[in-house]
Amino acid sequence: MPVVVYVQPDGTEYPIEVPVGDTVMDGALDNGVPGILGQCGGGCTCSTCHCFVADSWLARVPPATADELDLLEYLPTRLASSRLSCQIVLTDTLDGLRVVLPREQV
Repeated sequence: MPVVVYVQPDGTEYPIEVPVGDTVMDGALDNGVPGILGQCGGGCTCSTCHCFVADSWLARVPPATADELDLLEYLPTRLASSRLSCQIVLTDTLDGLRVVLPREQV
């Protein structure tokens, strides 16, 4: 099972095993990781699961869809590494993925 490392703004890390086929958001919600709310349940209709993908992982994470990019436009803290964690589906190739949670969500 791939591991996702959720990094809090203060540097605290939560390494969590997330089943293949689940999303980064699912892993956070199922394990009580602070900072991922997922209010829309993964429907890509809000941005309460915003995260920053670690630079070393950007090329390995599939690109954002047009709908996801539209939602990210409204975030004042958006960076080039911003993603909605509900849209990142885990595969074995994402084992070790690191995501940083925005300060305003924690």
